[in-house]
Amino acid sequence: MPVVNSIADAADQLREWRQDFHRHPELGYEEHRTAEIIANRLREMGFDGVETGIGGTGVVGTLHGRSGPGDEARSIMLRADMDALPIHELNDGPYKSTTDGKMHACGHDGHVTMLLGAAQHMARTRTFDGTVHFCFQPAEEGGAGAKAMIDDGLFDRFPCRSVYGMHNWPGQPVGSFHCRSGPIMAASDEFRINLKGRGGHAAKPDACLDPVPCGAAIVQALQTVVARRTNPLSPAVVTVTTFQAGDAYNVIPETAHLGGTVRSFNSALHNDIYDQIERLVRQIAAAHEIEAEFERSAKFYPETVNDEDATAFCLDVARDLAGADNVHDDVEPTMGSEDFSFYALEKPCCFILIGNGDTAGLHHPRYDFDDRNNVWGASYWSALAERALPSQ
Repeated sequence: MPVVNSIADAADQLREWRQDFHRHPELGYEEHRTAEIIANRLREMGFDGVETGIGGTGVVGTLHGRSGPGDEARSIMLRADMDALPIHELNDGPYKSTTDGKMHACGHDGHVTMLLGAAQHMARTRTFDGTVHFCFQPAEEGGAGAKAMIDDGLFDRFPCRSVYGMHNWPGQPVGSFHCRSGPIMAASDEFRINLKGRGGHAAKPDACLDPVPCGAAIVQALQTVVARRTNPLSPAVVTVTTFQAGDAYNVIPETAHLGGTVRSFNSALHNDIYDQIERLVRQIAAAHEIEAEFERSAKFYPETVNDEDATAFCLDVARDLAGADNVHDDVEPTMGSEDFSFYALEKPCCFILIGNGDTAGLHHPRYDFDDRNNVWGASYWSALAERALPSQ
């Protein structure tokens, strides 16, 4: 297997690390145990600097090459996300989540382990010239931890010329790599609709103003926003994911609450979609004599756009590692979103996908990270850093 030998030799250790993280999932901005373990391991590896509490619970470890620190032009950043999801795990096994209602259903336990594996190898060898910042980020799952770290001075405190990220991808062979230049992940944010009518007895709907059929009409109408109101050549998704109303079968509720997401690859289109949603909500509510409030969440993730040169570089690294047949430069953009996008607004970036095999999908209660990727991912990170910062 064309991976770094010392990393392959540590496969059992990396598996133990990953499965320990899996047993102890922590949600966004709660990754205290995870961050402490990461920081302690980096210090034990002999890192030149380890800082914690960045953007909440973020950790950055700094490693210099054989010639000492590099300036911004001779420095790069490698990023892994740490947080878990509020999902009850349905897998059984020795490393099942020990916290009910929380699990690593997106593989961030593996992302942390892959980057730690690279850190361990590179701290031993230091076969590069410059500085590598190892960024362990909190709260990717809706908490915009990347933005929190940037707002906390990430790039002022750890200057670098580029940032690289990686995510596992179920359905593709383990050890395969998938990427594309340009947009790879969609912009995403959330909306909430609050409806207020007049409640009463279920036997007397004529004496009430029922928010439930109003909400149902809104859900139906929102299906036309993309299907009939946007350019079919501009991808977008509007999804209603929550509809909450009432607590009793014989009571017409006073209020109803709906929520969902909008996803696109175009900021102007994104804003236009919101204008259309708000207009539909208010017009339908007025027709039902229902009061309506429409809220657009401040939790906005821009589209993730891969820099052309950074992407070509990463694909070359992956080809040398896994072979040309296992590296694909034409992966379709996904409507999933990533707060790695905030780094890409600041620096040349590349976000690459590594196959996770025939597993359940991301955010599924039976998902699991494939431990073979601990070695593949750590080898990729090490090869990337050594090629980006070659020894003089």
